[in-house]
Amino acid sequence: MLNNFTAARGQSFDNWGGISSLKGFDSFYGSDDFAHFHSNQVVVKQDSELVCHSETVTIIQQRLAVLQEMAKKIITEQICEVETQTIVFQQYYASLGGFSHDLTRSSNSRHAGYDNNIVSHYGDFYNSDGTLSNYDFGFSGQDVGSNYYVPTSNWNQNSSPSSVGSAYQAAQAASWY
Repeated sequence: MLNNFTAARGQSFDNWGGISSLKGFDSFYGSDDFAHFHSNQVVVKQDSELVCHSETVTIIQQRLAVLQEMAKKIITEQICEVETQTIVFQQYYASLGGFSHDLTRSSNSRHAGYDNNIVSHYGDFYNSDGTLSNYDFGFSGQDVGSNYYVPTSNWNQNSSPSSVGSAYQAAQAASWY
């Protein structure tokens, strides 16, 4: 059985296990970057124009629940092989873990932000008849991070390392099931 962590160290998932639906898998982020941890962010906006404004936590949780269920819908409706569903979901899940490191500033050279070019495709998920679209959005995983927007920094170098660390630990403890 293949070690679950070998792809991050350069093992190919193209046609993994003889599964044809995995053809081209490595061309998205590359075989050496399974979860897109080794990408370079190109910050194009980091100023007072991008002001973070707080919404109630319920509003944020609702939006994230929609994105979560959209990911499930895309994976279960557009990938037929369970093995491919599993590998693609693990890649998605791992890349979100990278954003967690950005938020906690545990990845020193990365910023907590988003790629605005990629976000602009949000409206392209559905066809006019309400079905999920299946056309190529015209980018690869290697493009993700090349048009990075960073809202005004809310990180306090004196207090945030401790308070964010505590928040992270509390959330991690609550997430074990």
